[in-house]
Amino acid sequence: MFYDLNVPYTANYAELQRTLTFLAELGYNTLALSHTITGKLPADLTCPIPSPLPIASPKNLRILTRCTLHLSDPSQNHRISTLASNYALLAVRPVSENTLQQACISLSPIDLISLDCSIRYPFYFRQKALLAAIERGVRIEICYGVGILGTADQKRNLISNATQLVRATRGRGLVISSEAGRALGCRGPWDVVNLAGSWGLGKERGVEAVGREARGVVVAAEIRKSSYRGVVDVVFAGEKPKEEGQGKRQQRVAGGKSGKSGKRKAEDEGVEKDVGKPLSKTQMRKRARQAKLEKVNETADTPDKTVSESRNSEANGEASIIDVKDHE
Repeated sequence: MFYDLNVPYTANYAELQRTLTFLAELGYNTLALSHTITGKLPADLTCPIPSPLPIASPKNLRILTRCTLHLSDPSQNHRISTLASNYALLAVRPVSENTLQQACISLSPIDLISLDCSIRYPFYFRQKALLAAIERGVRIEICYGVGILGTADQKRNLISNATQLVRATRGRGLVISSEAGRALGCRGPWDVVNLAGSWGLGKERGVEAVGREARGVVVAAEIRKSSYRGVVDVVFAGEKPKEEGQGKRQQRVAGGKSGKSGKRKAEDEGVEKDVGKPLSKTQMRKRARQAKLEKVNETADTPDKTVSESRNSEANGEASIIDVKDHE
């Protein structure tokens, strides 16, 4: 599966439909429509991208929503958690070295650090800060759209910045997206892999940049929103099958509460609990002792019965002898 996590959203639905259809034909399975916020956060943080889209999109194409926030002041990020809850993905675009340092080390919750590779930065990308961002699950995004539709200076800056990022990150934790507002600026996944080779990124790392790394960003964002602190997630494991006689027990309990029947007997209760369950060794020994005691009681009762029967027969014999003597 291939991902393009930066497709600019536009109200021109005809152009947007052409872009989505072309990306699906190129082999992409998941796309993210991006809404960009520049400056201070507005009062209304709801997502302006309609869901579902009012245009026909390919059936096998998954479309996500994304917000790209330009970071200019490190002190104006107290509402970023509210912003992240309204979008599937949240990316930040630092414009200075301080904001890049903050995004790499402490800013949360974010999914991507998307650098504008079309400009020349007055500082170098520090390896320690970028690797710290990758260690805590934040990925670095490179957008190739300006290398196709941009000017000569933008193409030169793209090659320079992308080469620095590949060197600083050692090719790990990179995500490559298009950021193309038109279908003309989009390229297929394997063309992107070949393009990344000119930046010094190996073929395997290039395939991961449009596949596994991008998928990890989407999955991590979903887990963070649906689970408890991004660690424990509750899934549907099926329904528990009903036990035999459960309905009868419920009826008896309901009848006992309404006063129609009294308490259930301990014997019935024990029989119902034992239905369908194997006996433990303790229960088997207990039942063996009970059977032995019953057998002893039966043998103790039989001599008493024989003695009483013999006494009755002797009394009947004496009475018959006395009758014979009286008759004589």
